Amino acid sequence: MDLYAGFDLGGTQLKYGLLDAEGRLVAKDKAPTPPTIGGLMELIGRLWRGLKATVPGSIRAAGFGFPGIYNLRDRKILQSPNYAELDEFALYPGIGRVIDVPFLVDNDANMAAYGEWAFGAGRGVSSLVLLTVGTGIGGGLILDGKLWQGSCGYAGEIGHIVVNADGERCKCGIQGCLEAEAAAPAIIRKYGALSGRTAPVTAEEIYRRAEAGDPAAIAAYASAGRFLGIGLGMLINLLNPGMILLGGGVMTSGELLLRPAVEEARRRSYKASFACCPIERASLGNDAGTIGAAAWAKNNL
Repeated sequence: MDLYAGFDLGGTQLKYGLLDAEGRLVAKDKAPTPPTIGGLMELIGRLWRGLKATVPGSIRAAGFGFPGIYNLRDRKILQSPNYAELDEFALYPGIGRVIDVPFLVDNDANMAAYGEWAFGAGRGVSSLVLLTVGTGIGGGLILDGKLWQGSCGYAGEIGHIVVNADGERCKCGIQGCLEAEAAAPAIIRKYGALSGRTAPVTAEEIYRRAEAGDPAAIAAYASAGRFLGIGLGMLINLLNPGMILLGGGVMTSGELLLRPAVEEARRRSYKASFACCPIERASLGNDAGTIGAAAWAKNNL
């Protein structure tokens, strides 16, 4: 049985697994992300040896999804906001020293989008957009059945389109980014301003308070949903995709965020374009990046 490995790196965890030819994860696990790049390479090598020793069949290729701005020409992450150890590191020589099959590297959100398109909620759709809404907002584009990387590899940074010109300054340095207005920190900030509470709180706790009827919590999610919808309207008018999928931890709030986002997208886009672009929740959850990285390697090596 031919198998394909996928690795999905986050700021706190490295998720990994093995995909068969039908898109099934036959094995998956996770490990804490090491604090250093040397530790990360050592971990990847150790996990790779463990996979080869314990699974049936042959692992033919591997794919890696890393967070940050990935340069196609130099094959490096230029800047990773959540794992600076990746910045300018020579990924291909480093990984090539610890695994012994062909492999590919790309941005983690791109890999999640590819996973949803290949084996998730976007299966059978020719063009789709995936947004992952969590601590930040990532994005990936599939256009006419192909991952759209852009001329240098930087396409799909949907979290950094401007939806509020007078809004909060994003960590990227731009004012009013979608990420600054609709991700989890924005929900927390908005809730604090509306409720007057200063005690630390998570977006998940705000969601529970909204479900219990807290007006400030409901309004905080509505504000995030409105800005998310502005961004979705831009994407619908610009790309006319066949589907938009929303994933990431904040989407566990379900209709609390999705409903205002969809309604705002409806107001911000052409009726005809909106009508042919369903906006739905992604289906692969935390496995999307692992599946996508493995599928990317399978289909391109």
